[in-house]
Amino acid sequence: MKKSNKVFAAAAAGALVLTAGATAAANAGTAAPVPASAPVEAPAVVPVADIQPVADSVLSQNRISIGASAKAVGAALAKCQADKLPFVSVALVDRFGTVQAVLRGDNAAEHTIESAKQKAYTAAAFGVPTSELAKRITGSGPSIADLPGTLFLPGGVPLKVNGVSVAGIGVGGAPDGKLDEACAAAGAAAISGAAE
Repeated sequence: MKKSNKVFAAAAAGALVLTAGATAAANAGTAAPVPASAPVEAPAVVPVADIQPVADSVLSQNRISIGASAKAVGAALAKCQADKLPFVSVALVDRFGTVQAVLRGDNAAEHTIESAKQKAYTAAAFGVPTSELAKRITGSGPSIADLPGTLFLPGGVPLKVNGVSVAGIGVGGAPDGKLDEACAAAGAAAISGAAE
């Protein structure tokens, strides 16, 4: 670097420092004082609503236990494996679509998990096997198939308690939806004494 460039760089740096200092001094004299905030006190007792379990204020709902859920997905996957379909996934969800249990078979691709969950939720939400629902899709304009999180392909079976859908089991990944449905039905049958 030439001597004149060094002098220029030093002068420029000095000017920046002076300008910054002058700006800070000017702002310090004109800034409004920050008011002190009053301390916030927490309430002594946090209110809790103790709702009485009466028919018009609290709903009772049935759910499939984790033990039964594990048994169902295990039975469904075992059926698929026996049918030489190791590349499927099985999901059991409650009627709101919350996953209770999932098993991914050997060599099952990632999309089979989502497919199984969506089929299970669709069966649970509508209370009808997805193979029946698939027949209702016409392909002309908006339909129930446009609902988010649903999949209207065979392979989802609802699980009911006293005739009311409480969960669904779905299988995804077989080359034909009828094969998926056979596995899902085997899973449902494995816990049919507890689920119906």
